[in-house]
Amino acid sequence: MIEVLAILSAGAAAGMRIGIPLLIIGILQGDQLWSQMPILSGISPHILIGLFTSLSLFELFASKRLIGQRIIQQVHLFLSPLVGALMGLSVASSVQTPIWLVILIGGLLALVFQLVSVGWFYRLRGLPIWAAFMQDILCVTLVLSAVDDPIKGGLIALILLWLAIISGKYWYDWYKYGREGQRK
Repeated sequence: MIEVLAILSAGAAAGMRIGIPLLIIGILQGDQLWSQMPILSGISPHILIGLFTSLSLFELFASKRLIGQRIIQQVHLFLSPLVGALMGLSVASSVQTPIWLVILIGGLLALVFQLVSVGWFYRLRGLPIWAAFMQDILCVTLVLSAVDDPIKGGLIALILLWLAIISGKYWYDWYKYGREGQRK
């Protein structure tokens, strides 16, 4: 059960940012860096450090501007399921859970969080700066929790999933009742 909570925490982090969680996971693995991650193990660690550092800095600074948010949203929408699956595999070290389930949980949770973020982005016509800072803080917290304290990280991820479901209902009600109000 603790593995599933760690996977949820890592998948939720990947649903908010891509470069930051991968960079932190690589740094936390010490000398091994990304040698235990399936796709990334074949790439030179020096290249990965440069790539993930650049991507992390771009995410941190571009997420505070509207045009940067648009670019980040489009890139993250396609890459977050892959990164969520990789993050799930990296934190589930002693896998008693089937690999396909780890990939499915991490990838789908990252996709759900990214879809919610895209929905709020277009509903609000851009995320406020405080929301971008909250995403950054939550992302780092979830990655560190996935490694150090998976129970707390998993619970945070479940609370965020609950909020995502509530916001989906909010959007549906807004769409349904907003349309009826326009027809009258």
